[in-house]
Amino acid sequence: MKELLPPEARDYKERAHEVAEQAVRPVAAELDRTREYPWSVVKALRDADLMGIWIPEEYGGQSAGVLDLCVVVEELSRACGGVGVAYAVNALGSFPIILGGTEEQKQRWLPAVASGEKLIAFGLSEMASGSDAGSLRTRAELDGDEYVINGDKKWNTNGGAASIYTVYASTRPDRGSRGISPIVVEKGTPGFEVGKREDLMGIRCVPVHELHFRDCRVPQGNLLGDQEGRGFKNAMMTLDRARPGVAAQAVGLAQGALEWAMRYTSERQQFGQSVMSFQAIQFMIADMATSIEAARQLVYSAARAIDAGESGASKYAAMCKVFASDVAMKVTTDAVQLFGGYGYCRDYPIEKYMRDAKITQIYEGANQIQRLVIGRALTKEATGLSSMLDVKVEHFPEPAEEKQEPALTGAGAEGSKS
Repeated sequence: MKELLPPEARDYKERAHEVAEQAVRPVAAELDRTREYPWSVVKALRDADLMGIWIPEEYGGQSAGVLDLCVVVEELSRACGGVGVAYAVNALGSFPIILGGTEEQKQRWLPAVASGEKLIAFGLSEMASGSDAGSLRTRAELDGDEYVINGDKKWNTNGGAASIYTVYASTRPDRGSRGISPIVVEKGTPGFEVGKREDLMGIRCVPVHELHFRDCRVPQGNLLGDQEGRGFKNAMMTLDRARPGVAAQAVGLAQGALEWAMRYTSERQQFGQSVMSFQAIQFMIADMATSIEAARQLVYSAARAIDAGESGASKYAAMCKVFASDVAMKVTTDAVQLFGGYGYCRDYPIEKYMRDAKITQIYEGANQIQRLVIGRALTKEATGLSSMLDVKVEHFPEPAEEKQEPALTGAGAEGSKS
């Protein structure tokens, strides 16, 4: 239903579709096997003027919204989920600068990201602090006009390909999450090392690395916003804007898997007819298509709400992420089933969709955490319902006080023990 999209979003969607079909799909399987970074796709995206579209125009971008970002990620992910996140993670890495950087910092780092000349990564998670981001252990101490960073980061997507890293470190450990600050570190800084690359189940063309900081010195001017203690809020605001991108990746994966399943079942012959002609298969495909469309519209609605600055962005971002990623896992698994034994073979493309889909339930906030975010938001909203729902809620009546029986004495008391 692309007709329901604004003209700008339709244009982005069409250009991204062309890149996906011409530059992504032909190399997706090979990238999955070799784990090579999709530099050829980055070039195609630059040629299509799609890199860094979310960055404001004054810093070299196109001032595109979260909805525009989502339609591009969705189209790329239809062909390869790894390419989808390789693109989207540049938004995740640059949103902290857009949301919390000074004018000088934005002018310094954003233009190169907007043009695609440099890639950027987001460094929040650690070995001991995943969902509990506020407990991170990386430290940054001010020494003269430099911050000295010590610690390690985990699950850094684009880690081996990026040139710029938004890193969250504690500048005031005594203040807990309120002592976290975002600091930009550039590749090649002494004391900064890109460590082990993870051997992933899916999205294998994207390098996910550990980051190590050993007395890494960066200028004080690399502290985003020039003020300490704003990191946790900056990270949460960033994730609220970025989660619809993960949801869009999930929708794209589900859509791509559905299309492969439709093609296969329409061509595969059993019992003298196509597999798709059986009612049981049609019901499966119908449920897959319906759930995908529901997820897509939830993603688009959440993105529109964020672009419009509506309150409740955290809830909407969490809703679309949890729903779309669960749909992607279900749809891709069903698609493998529809391929039968061939679905379990790497000779066919469908098993990659299932492997790529799983991570969407985990990163940028595990789905269990998203449900917690949604539940807390609804709990707050519940306090306002009493004025709207002006009815008496009947409870079970209080139990009547039991009459006290006179105490038994003598033989009667002894008899009561038997």
